[in-house]
Amino acid sequence: MKHYLKELRVFLSHPWDMRILILTNLVYGLVMPVIEMFIGAYVMRKSDDVKMVVTYQLAVYTGIPFTFLVNGWLLRHVSIKRLYSVGMLLSGVSMVVMMSLPELSLWGLGVAGVIMGMSFGLYWSNRDFLALCSTSDANRNYYYGLENFFATFLNIGVPLAIGAFIARFGGEDAGRVGLAYQIVTGIVFVLTILASVIVHQGRFQNPPDTPFLYFRYHWLWNRMQLLAVLKGIGQGYIVTAPAMLVMSLVGKEGSLGTLLSAGGVLSAVLLYILGRTTAARHRIYLFAAGWSLFAVGAAANAMLFDKLGVLLFMLLLVLGRPLADVAYFTIQMLVIDTVSTIENRNKYSYIFSQEFGFYIGRFSGCGLFILLANCISDQFALRYALLVIGLLQLLSVPVARGILSGCARCSLPSTDRRTDQQRQLTSVE
Repeated sequence: MKHYLKELRVFLSHPWDMRILILTNLVYGLVMPVIEMFIGAYVMRKSDDVKMVVTYQLAVYTGIPFTFLVNGWLLRHVSIKRLYSVGMLLSGVSMVVMMSLPELSLWGLGVAGVIMGMSFGLYWSNRDFLALCSTSDANRNYYYGLENFFATFLNIGVPLAIGAFIARFGGEDAGRVGLAYQIVTGIVFVLTILASVIVHQGRFQNPPDTPFLYFRYHWLWNRMQLLAVLKGIGQGYIVTAPAMLVMSLVGKEGSLGTLLSAGGVLSAVLLYILGRTTAARHRIYLFAAGWSLFAVGAAANAMLFDKLGVLLFMLLLVLGRPLADVAYFTIQMLVIDTVSTIENRNKYSYIFSQEFGFYIGRFSGCGLFILLANCISDQFALRYALLVIGLLQLLSVPVARGILSGCARCSLPSTDRRTDQQRQLTSVE
């Protein structure tokens, strides 16, 4: 009990807005596994076509960057807390639209996907800005470690509970399975309303009313955009791959929830410990470890392509993805702090710009799957697309290392920076 009270005091020692943001994300974290996993499973069940799942995901990704742009304009007139709330509520609206479709079609999936993309756009654009302004480089490892600690536990319990509920309530009756998904959608609405109430307890401020749309950036931000493209390639397929693999090779939703729970406890505890004990210099090691685990899991799936291969991939994904995310977002915010000072620009402009890097990567990742599925077969795409993407993610490690070195040089005082540049010129000569 003394240990838990100590950790509570550590949490309470951080700024109020940072704590409110963590609590909001904790409640909404109950919704995210439903959106990420069971929407894909629902589309797979209704259509039995992996290309339909990826098409839905492309519609989602198309709605996100457009909404980032609209959000930048809305922030001049509307409270950021209200926009954040609307983003969370729209996720429930998208699920209602999908559940109300008598049969899945490309147009219906496209509309539901774009609405979900708008939800994500409002949610992530405002969440990223609030996280940037509510934290500092000194406490971001703790912030993202704690946030991912909660998220990982929720990714264990929520899929397990919902998978068991759908399997037991619905059974083999398609009508009852549909009703089960509708009940889950209702619960999602309640949780989004609760999260909206919590976020309004914060003292969050809108970004300054200055331009946020630029086309030329500092070289360090251009490197960060390359890292965003590489991360987006992984995101484009990681979100839907587990559901498609489990539904194709393992079983139904109950199996999906059970698999995601395996290894998650270890990951959650590890994330919290790393968030409390690691410093900025350790981020590159977390980044490399996360993507290495993903690549090994993708290789196991490609070689075995059976229940054991899916199990190994899921275990390593649950362990590796949070490590990579903790490192990526802390690096991203360090770069925004550094470059916005150099260029004297609105920090939201970098959050908005980064989303287009993600979109290019996500579109490429989904496009790779659709290309392989159409030109060869669905099974070939499920088996080898992950391996290609896993190997591409390993390329992001040296890019991230170069970005951290660039931040260190740009943060030097002007006299030290000139000395550093002279030393580099001497070494070249």
